[in-house]
Amino acid sequence: MDDPHYLTGQFLLAMPGMSDPRFDRAVIAMCSHDADGAVGIGLGAVIAGLGLHDLLDQLEIAHGAAPNAPIHFGGPVEPRRGFVVHSADWGGQDSIAVAGRWALSGTVDVLRAIAKGAGPTRWVVALGYAGWDQGQLDAELATPGWLNVVGDDVLLYDTDAASRWAAAMTGAGVDPQLLVAGAGNA
Repeated sequence: MDDPHYLTGQFLLAMPGMSDPRFDRAVIAMCSHDADGAVGIGLGAVIAGLGLHDLLDQLEIAHGAAPNAPIHFGGPVEPRRGFVVHSADWGGQDSIAVAGRWALSGTVDVLRAIAKGAGPTRWVVALGYAGWDQGQLDAELATPGWLNVVGDDVLLYDTDAASRWAAAMTGAGVDPQLLVAGAGNA
């Protein structure tokens, strides 16, 4: 994973004109990218009308200390499966460290810990994920559909989903207002 060719621990930003409308203004936290494929959690959009309290109610977990944070659209793969991208100060039975930058958990123990006030100090909850088979993301990166950026904790935890894409672009030195969906002819 230390190969600079791979994007684990970075953010993948959809460029205007992305052919798949599910990824319009997408910000994807890349949790794994290697020769076998890639997995990321979308953090650029929230699921309207669904908050953490609704999710906890469905799982029969008392809200406790958990704020009613928005639930993000993590991606089109397994949209009913939950994931928590969180600070590395907490680890559960399936938590995976991501390039020393954050952790990813996908079991209910992280939600129980958050509700008890004993979970990670910083977190974002999402349903679904974005996945690419072997070589698929690498092929997509050869076209102008994606931009990868390093990003930071402010982008991950302190920027609301509606502002995250523009903030990531600006942080990368790109003025999002100057981007267009198509190319012209000369």
